[in-house]
Amino acid sequence: MTDKIVTAEIVIEVKSLHKSFGQNEVLKGVDFSVRRGETVCVIGASGSGKSTFLRCVNLLEYPTSGEIYFKGTSILTKGYDISGYRAKVGMVFQQFNLFNNMSALQNCVAGQTRVQKKKRPDAERIAMQFLDRVGMSQYINARPRQLSGGQKQRVAIARALCMEPDAMLFDEPTSSLDPEMVGEVLKVMKDLAESGLTMVVVTHEMGFAKEVSDRVVFMADGVIAEEDSPDVIFTAPKNAKTQQFLSRVL
Repeated sequence: MTDKIVTAEIVIEVKSLHKSFGQNEVLKGVDFSVRRGETVCVIGASGSGKSTFLRCVNLLEYPTSGEIYFKGTSILTKGYDISGYRAKVGMVFQQFNLFNNMSALQNCVAGQTRVQKKKRPDAERIAMQFLDRVGMSQYINARPRQLSGGQKQRVAIARALCMEPDAMLFDEPTSSLDPEMVGEVLKVMKDLAESGLTMVVVTHEMGFAKEVSDRVVFMADGVIAEEDSPDVIFTAPKNAKTQQFLSRVL
């Protein structure tokens, strides 16, 4: 991790995060932060709490207890502007979550005009810029059903970028894709990381985590079991659970 990132502002900070569904405690006290310009990859076995953690950070799931801060302010405070927060902390899902009745361009314009109250010509100009950036400018009039999985995910990434977020959350963005489409989405994400966008990525793509992360977080049994640089996590992990997990997946 560069010195610049080490001293950068903390964008998102999570303290003692717990989340239960009935009797099932999924998150058991997660402490986490990400600094401006940092790319953090979250890895771990299915059921370790990775996706629930990310959904809590975006308040798609409400934590049972704990704190979540965005630039130093608690987002769990009564009356906090959640839709404004979600515009500033974009989320990209496994299943794309595009509006099926809208074109790629319309998908990228909708949030800007509805949430940010931008004028349509301005929103379209920004949408075109980001669709071009993810290699989708020739598909602006296509509906989701006319696009491949990889193309849909690139539109979903463009849509989040159109809100000009402070950070982006990716929840296993390649898990629903055919193998030949995974590379095109990971390339877009790698370019974003290199551009200095703050990113938290839940992923099972170990090559991506190794190459692109500033820091890798390994989750097991609802807690962060180990976190360190990719070099340490992938070549000399200290935690026995990290060692077991990596021996299975690598």
